[in-house]
Amino acid sequence: MIVVTGATGNVGGELVRLLAAAGERVTALSRRPAMFPEGVRHSAGDLADPATLKDAFDGADALFLLVAGPDPRAVLDAAQAGGIKRVVLLSSQGAGTRPRAYEHPAAFERAVCESGLEWTILRPGGFASNALAWAEPIRAHRTAAAPFADVALPVVDPADLAEVAAVVLRSDGHAGRTYELTGPAPVTPRDRAAAIGQAIGAPVSFVEQTPEQAREQMLQFMPEPVVEGTLAILGTPLPAEQRVSPDVERVLGRAPRSFADWAARNAAAFRP
Repeated sequence: MIVVTGATGNVGGELVRLLAAAGERVTALSRRPAMFPEGVRHSAGDLADPATLKDAFDGADALFLLVAGPDPRAVLDAAQAGGIKRVVLLSSQGAGTRPRAYEHPAAFERAVCESGLEWTILRPGGFASNALAWAEPIRAHRTAAAPFADVALPVVDPADLAEVAAVVLRSDGHAGRTYELTGPAPVTPRDRAAAIGQAIGAPVSFVEQTPEQAREQMLQFMPEPVVEGTLAILGTPLPAEQRVSPDVERVLGRAPRSFADWAARNAAAFRP
């Protein structure tokens, strides 16, 4: 049995589908029920409250773990008590490149490495799906806004993250490894907006925000240290943050999907 936390999210939802299609027994852990593939068991639970995890963890073998909740060690203790032997942590590239700003995922990484479980850490860069923040303004007036218009980063498709996680959860040879997961090439915000326009068959205007405008917007849903770290990555990325990693291809045997591919598959989200 494989437990998938965040089972209704961009990565977790696709991972549940992939595992179920491969014939795996899957428990989808989320705070609220949702539609899952036939045969997938749902368990209501919250990583912020480890006492709610017993039903999901008992009898399971492997765990796909999000960075969520205040106490990773309590979650991992509950996993061990349930019989879980393997954990795959979806962390963040920032945990390696900017551990002070991304202290929370860095703390999860430390806890996983010290847990005594067989572990693998996935460190994605920015998600291609972050562009969904543009969906409403593109639908309404064909406009996208972001800071640092011409700074390119190799954003990763969440579908690739899910495929990598499925492989790592189901096969040996990945224990003790940390995989950096990126797209196939750095792409600027201006180019991402253009790719969405190409996908929907209508031009999308790009408006460059000031860093101050972006900071004010991001503070509405992100802690200040993460906002500052994110703006630093977006505006003055380190070489490691602009590097295209070979790890998606190393695990999957194929190149990662491009942002244009993600935009084409998600074009409906940007159409009126």
